[in-house]
Amino acid sequence: MNNIIGTVFIIIGLVFDVIGCIGLIRFPDVYSRLQSSTKCAVLGTVSILLGTFIIRGVSPTGVKAFLTAVFLLLTAPVAAHALARGAYKSAARLWEKSVCDDYAENK
Repeated sequence: MNNIIGTVFIIIGLVFDVIGCIGLIRFPDVYSRLQSSTKCAVLGTVSILLGTFIIRGVSPTGVKAFLTAVFLLLTAPVAAHALARGAYKSAARLWEKSVCDDYAENK
């Protein structure tokens, strides 16, 4: 039963990773691409790691997968925010059809 649940998590993670990679190619500006890559890393990779943990259980491989998933959950959103803020400060242009600019409202 654990193998089936773990495999389902791995398949879900692979689907999120593929969709995130397509988003990296298709989205128009750096901010949208950054959002796509962050979702890909968090949802896709963490799902794969949790699937590995479920399959392997409390073994050295499973514990490493679980700790890596926790590390990604804590660091990926913070890194994405820092990259987006750095891109904005270096004057990376928004897509011309963007609806709002939250950073400009805070100035």
